[in-house]
Amino acid sequence: MFPLSPKGRACARRTLAAGIALALTFPLAVSAAPSQPASHKHDAKTDRAQALQPVVVTAPMQDAPLTVTLDPKAAHQPVPASDGADLLKTVPGFDTIRKGGSNGDPVLRGMVGSRLNILVDGGQIAGGCPSRMDPPTAYIAPELYDKVTIIKGPETVLYGPGNSAGTVLFQREHERYDEPGWSFDGSLLGGTRGRNDQMVDLRAGTPQGYLEVAANHTRAGDYEDGSGHRVHSRYERWNVDTTLGWTPSDDTRVELTAGRGNGQAAYAFSGMDGAQFLRKSAALHVVQKHLSTHFTKLDARVYTNYADHVMDNFTLRHPDPNSRMPMAMASNVDRRTVGGRLAGTFEWSDDVRLTAGFDGSGNVHSARNGGPPGSMNYYKELPRVRDARIETAGAFAELHWDLTERQRLISGARLDRAHAHGYHLKADGMSSGMAGMTSSTAMSGGMGMMMDATPTVAASRSDTLPSGFVRYERDLASAPATFYAGIGHVERFPDYWELFGQHVDTSRSAFLHTRPERTTQLDIGLQYRDARTKAWVSGYYGAIADFILIHYPTGMTTGAVRNVDARIAGGEAGVTHALTKRWKVDATLAYAWGANRTEHRPLPQMPPLDLKLGLTYDTGKWSVGGLWRGVVAQHRVAVGEGNIVGQDLGPTPGFAVFSLNGGVRLDDALTLSAGIDNLFNRTYAEHINASSVELAGYVNTVRVNEPGRTAWIKLAVHM
Repeated sequence: MFPLSPKGRACARRTLAAGIALALTFPLAVSAAPSQPASHKHDAKTDRAQALQPVVVTAPMQDAPLTVTLDPKAAHQPVPASDGADLLKTVPGFDTIRKGGSNGDPVLRGMVGSRLNILVDGGQIAGGCPSRMDPPTAYIAPELYDKVTIIKGPETVLYGPGNSAGTVLFQREHERYDEPGWSFDGSLLGGTRGRNDQMVDLRAGTPQGYLEVAANHTRAGDYEDGSGHRVHSRYERWNVDTTLGWTPSDDTRVELTAGRGNGQAAYAFSGMDGAQFLRKSAALHVVQKHLSTHFTKLDARVYTNYADHVMDNFTLRHPDPNSRMPMAMASNVDRRTVGGRLAGTFEWSDDVRLTAGFDGSGNVHSARNGGPPGSMNYYKELPRVRDARIETAGAFAELHWDLTERQRLISGARLDRAHAHGYHLKADGMSSGMAGMTSSTAMSGGMGMMMDATPTVAASRSDTLPSGFVRYERDLASAPATFYAGIGHVERFPDYWELFGQHVDTSRSAFLHTRPERTTQLDIGLQYRDARTKAWVSGYYGAIADFILIHYPTGMTTGAVRNVDARIAGGEAGVTHALTKRWKVDATLAYAWGANRTEHRPLPQMPPLDLKLGLTYDTGKWSVGGLWRGVVAQHRVAVGEGNIVGQDLGPTPGFAVFSLNGGVRLDDALTLSAGIDNLFNRTYAEHINASSVELAGYVNTVRVNEPGRTAWIKLAVHM
């Protein structure tokens, strides 16, 4: 276990105390009894439906064509999520690249990075580490949100550019109160290896406005794999978010949000750890409904998200004199993202709805490298060096047309303009022992304090990127099922890690000539639902022109980006069936396949076939269940190639793990859930993984192994 710094802990305590006191004072002033906003009123039918929901979620199901909706406040198995990636990995089709105990990178259908568009309350947050120590999900506390919506594939144009793999929306929902009232959500979680979490979500309001204060804290020590080997993986983080809303009428809502968070995380995949994950966020959201007969909604949002990330080898470990970084070193990177969105919804009839508008964002990245406190080059006393600026602006329109009572057509198009500027690119024709790294990133990701003396130059580039899709849906007359088929095209601008990251050539030539990725994908599937059964199956096939592939460095050769032509295919399926009133069985299946057509070899970092089987007994008062997960061996590999996070390290064997869970609904407000993950203490590692580094005091493994047997218990309250 480890604490934050005394200053950081004091700041966290003051912020949490102030937020909780403010939230407690407001509801007591407006009402002495709980009440719900208009959209959250209870009735007997709703309460019965909620009582049938599982206490522990083991198999999230696809709710609509290509759409999965999650309740992030519910308990999920494996152990409830510590960050955004932990939550997403419970969804069929998702995997996580493990780096330690937290802050893994989410992967959807074998695609990672900016191919997966992640929005937090409608805004983007981007990490700063050139080797992805801090992906966007590292700054997300799932329980502080009301809903997570996943849209698979290039099947929407409403939420920004480049979503070739899919879109993930972490959302808070607020509605106008009919009368003064308040509500409370909270949870406490404890588990093996020092895992302990606390969360509060306090809301209060009147018809004129509302206030929400949501806060969480999570920490855990190093975990052990199934063989009892300790993995460098401890972490701690906290977040506080406050929302103030003004609702002068049923049609008008003005909302101001501000948030802050910080934390630390130890990493088994790197020569450095994350010593700071400082987040500062603010947003203004305005919604106006029923402006005219056909102009039904105007939605405007502006936001700023700031990430200040510190990596070092002395806060959570001792520098190893026999390693590539024998001295205490630190790298401090930051990125500020500012953006906005303006969208209007038009309904000409009950059958036709159009949403159209504009969005855009810009971010600036900077870095500084130095030593620990007290040294001659203490990193906090050095100036930040700006190395990159990336901007996008786009226009979009998406149409929903009910052709008949059973048939629908959904289509959309968008056009984006992307611009990037590199301030310190390596001059063409020059080389050095630190090729592939600029002076501002020379030690990021744990590469040491050597500074690249290669002369640098500045350069800019811009691209125009069209995207669009069309999808047909039909409700079958012969069964309670919906068939759908859609085709989408997305052009994705290279992201920061593909232009300036740790594993690529940062020369001027590479910066200018890495082409945008162009994905054309067919999605097809079937949704089925009746009183006892909910089932779905979805498949996809995609052709990717100029797929951005990372060739990792070997020996003294530099890493590099290369555009190749690729093909991808796969799908997911799931079913949940009530055998009796109390017994329920569920199963999910996911598979992804990829081929590098240019080099005639498999596409790297593709997950193998993944099957989950669950059985639950639920009396309505208490429940008990089991979850079996089996993953087959993966032999289709491209050693030395990968994505911006990891590379193929070779074939992996299959594995199977079994977990147990149970829960009891103590009353209408309290729920107690518990689980044991990896009950038989298997030793295994996921195929999509980051290679581990040799750390003093730890057993070295090729990949970062998954946790062994893990027990947890969670108490949740909803009032």
